[in-house]
Amino acid sequence: MLTLNHLFLQRGGKALFEDVSLTLHAGQKVGLVGANGAGKSSLFSLILGEIHQDAGELELPPRLTIAHVAQETPALPPPALDYVLDGDAELREVEQALKVAEANHDGARLAELHVRYDNLDGYAARSRAERLLAGLGFATEQMRRPVAEFSGGWRVRLNLARALMCRSELLLLDEPTNHLDLDAVLWLEQWLRAYPGTLLLISHDRDVLDNVVEQIAHLEQRQIRLYKGNYSEFEQQRAARLALQQAAYDRQQREIAHLQRFVERFRAKATKARQAQSRIKALERMEKIAAAHVDSPFRFRFEPPDKLPHPLLSLEKVEAGYGDRAVLQAVNLVIDPGTRLGLLGPNGAGKSTLIKLLAGVLSPSSGRIQTGQGLMVGYFAQHQLEQLRPEWSPLRHVQALDARATEQALRDFLGGFGFQGDQALAPVEPFSGGEKARLALALLVWQRPNLLLLDEPTNHLDLEMRHALNLALQDYQGALIVVSHDRHLLRTTTDAFALVAEGTVRPFDGDLDDYRDWLNSRQRESREVSEQRPSELRKEQKRQEAERRQQLAVKRRPLEKRIRELELRLDRLHREKTALETALADGDLYADASRDRLKELLLRQGRINAELGPLEEEWLALQEELEALAAEW
Repeated sequence: MLTLNHLFLQRGGKALFEDVSLTLHAGQKVGLVGANGAGKSSLFSLILGEIHQDAGELELPPRLTIAHVAQETPALPPPALDYVLDGDAELREVEQALKVAEANHDGARLAELHVRYDNLDGYAARSRAERLLAGLGFATEQMRRPVAEFSGGWRVRLNLARALMCRSELLLLDEPTNHLDLDAVLWLEQWLRAYPGTLLLISHDRDVLDNVVEQIAHLEQRQIRLYKGNYSEFEQQRAARLALQQAAYDRQQREIAHLQRFVERFRAKATKARQAQSRIKALERMEKIAAAHVDSPFRFRFEPPDKLPHPLLSLEKVEAGYGDRAVLQAVNLVIDPGTRLGLLGPNGAGKSTLIKLLAGVLSPSSGRIQTGQGLMVGYFAQHQLEQLRPEWSPLRHVQALDARATEQALRDFLGGFGFQGDQALAPVEPFSGGEKARLALALLVWQRPNLLLLDEPTNHLDLEMRHALNLALQDYQGALIVVSHDRHLLRTTTDAFALVAEGTVRPFDGDLDDYRDWLNSRQRESREVSEQRPSELRKEQKRQEAERRQQLAVKRRPLEKRIRELELRLDRLHREKTALETALADGDLYADASRDRLKELLLRQGRINAELGPLEEEWLALQEELEALAAEW
């Protein structure tokens, strides 16, 4: 299926692969793991023909159908369902040919195409696309909405569904679970296990790797080493190999030390000179064994909270939602020190809403929330990555939290999150999603919260950072509440689950396997009810859905209008700011003769910066409100 022969690849002056040879066979499911920058995504680009090797060969079968998830999705007008159907290019080609044959009244061609269409299972294609979308969390009414109306995270899901719709022989998936919730991850895992083609999967979700792949390709030190088994088996095999390597290294170091001592002692003596020369040559010929090392670059811990009030937080008959829509009703919950709770529930049931309630970001519409004296909440959610100051460095972000801390103490702290040397002083703007997530976690850890609320904390984090976070959370002394699609994180850091479903929050008496079974049972019941529902009920449901869509559309229009106005204003200000910065870069401007002009430009720059801040904050707030409406849709 895929062969690399003595392959060399460089990117940006950095060698990624050196003399790599590897063979993968049809039908294999292989997980690609390795440190960030090891070349996993570059290998995908190489297979797709987007880049080319510097030397060696990449061999693929001719006319191989490869599916992968597109990185970008433009604001397209077609409905989501049609966009996903376009993933089956062969089927779409036959459909187009049928239209041409019908227009030409070509009976023989029509007959031939109908047979081909039937062989492609074309009559069930729409149903297949609907199942893909439903599995990835799309409601039936969402499937008819234009692609342009979906937010970035949902467009990523659309691209994933489109890739899965492709009739592929080789499927390349790069972090497919990053924008999924637990329900969608469980569904995707089952789909990938049943996929008949060859799968190359880049993932930082060890449960997905354990349950889907049968081999691990480890990218390390510009090589690719293939291990049989899933991720857990790979860890055991690699640990054993590294232990052997370290033992061999230690033996060789003792031998080298012995030879060197002999050389140093007898080199000057005529009677031993020939033997000394012989040992020098032996040292030169010796192939050096590298010391084994697998140390994580990340090391941090949560310091004990200053206070642990009892209880930390309590909710009594709380109702909350957005606008007129109640998402949660009659919620009773007591959070004590030592609470370690994982939130489970279907997509859109209210897990993030509950987290926002606990964080104080969302106010209840009724009921009572009582906080303990000295409550210190640490809240992590994906939108907080966007609140990082792009022009600030990691060091400046932490200094803003604690002006009394020494720079060395802060740099030592940031080093535990991988921000070492110059990177601790670099602007955040060009950082990757994983680097920004690490920084947001660092800011949270520094504040020593006694209630930790984590909403999908592992998105964009690699396996090493996830492991470090697991260890830190296991030792955390405050209360912990987690929403995550990372089952390993849930298993290792929580000791109880709560089910958020149908507007309620109640204890879930079971483990994650029981939750998967509950989901499957719920989906079966939903399908059975749908199949048995009388036509009158379906009509009423459609009428209610249409009415709901109309109500939401009315709410969206003023938001979208104001966002467009802000974007035009911000665009003009940014252009003006860029022009001012270009003018201020002119050295002649700082001569005495241009003093008045310089003062005028600096004043204008100050006014623009003062105007930009509030406008950008309003734009972000409106975008969040729009996202909340999109979640209701």
